[in-house]
Amino acid sequence: MLLTEVISAVRAVRRGERVIPAAVATRLAEFPERSELSERELEVLQLVARGLSNKEVARAIGRTDETVKIHLKNIFAKLDVADRTEAVTVALTRGLIHLD
Repeated sequence: MLLTEVISAVRAVRRGERVIPAAVATRLAEFPERSELSERELEVLQLVARGLSNKEVARAIGRTDETVKIHLKNIFAKLDVADRTEAVTVALTRGLIHLD
């Protein structure tokens, strides 16, 4: 970065603007945007956090075990996690769900 670019960036930040260098913006654009969890996915994840099995979650939401498995698969992909425990941990950390 040239000195003039640094000065411009500092002034922009001082005005309350955000500055993202072109190289960083290009790199960020390479990653697909992860969509947020749906209300149903959040509900499933909340029940999983309480320790319910897939069968118990299915009963609670009035769906089949297979539907719960599909929801969990989507949750894992959206949160970029490998299993239920990691999904709950990430969701709690991000404030997506809460333990009551």
